[in-house]
Amino acid sequence: MSTTEGAQGTVAIDQTRPTYISYIDRSREYYLAQGFGNPYRWPHFQDVPFTRLARPLAQSRVALVTTARDRRRQPEGAGGPDGPVDPLKTVYASPIDPDPDTDVGHLGYDTKNVSVEDPNSYLPVARVLEFVKDGRIGSLASRFYGVPSTRSQRRTIEQDAPEILRLCREDEIDVALLVPV
Repeated sequence: MSTTEGAQGTVAIDQTRPTYISYIDRSREYYLAQGFGNPYRWPHFQDVPFTRLARPLAQSRVALVTTARDRRRQPEGAGGPDGPVDPLKTVYASPIDPDPDTDVGHLGYDTKNVSVEDPNSYLPVARVLEFVKDGRIGSLASRFYGVPSTRSQRRTIEQDAPEILRLCREDEIDVALLVPV
C-alpha cells in the first residue's frame, strides 16, 4: 500500500491491484470463456488505411460514427431474403436534427469505470457544433452513422467498414470521427 497527495488529501493506493482496465486481457479472457480455442487476436496492419486531409479541418465536413444505438430505429420485421433485420447488428445512418435519441444500454462495457450518462461521451454532436461555430471545423454532416459492436474483425473489415465508407462518400464527408464505447 502506498499513498499519494491529491486535491482531496492523502489517498491510499493498493498496488496489488491494477489502477487501469486491461482491455487486452479482458478480451482474451472473454474469447476463451466463450469457448474459442485461442485468445482474441488483435488486428495488425503493415499499411495503415489512413490518409492526410485534402483540406484544413476548418474547411472539412465531419461525420460522427458511434457504436450507440438510435432508439428511433425499430426492428424492420420481415427484412430481406435472409430473414429479419436486427437494427443492432447493421450499419445505419440517422439524422442529427432533431436531436438524436441514442443510448448504449445494449453494449457490454465497464460500468464501474465508464459513465455514459452524457450522450456527448458517445455521440458528441454538441461539442462538434461548438467547434463548427468557433471555426475549428468546417461543418458537421446532417447524419451520423452507427456501427454494430459485433467484435468480429472479419465483419468489420469486409462488411461494416465498406458500408460506412459508402455512406461517407454519399454525404461527401472529409473526416470521420470514430466514437466507440
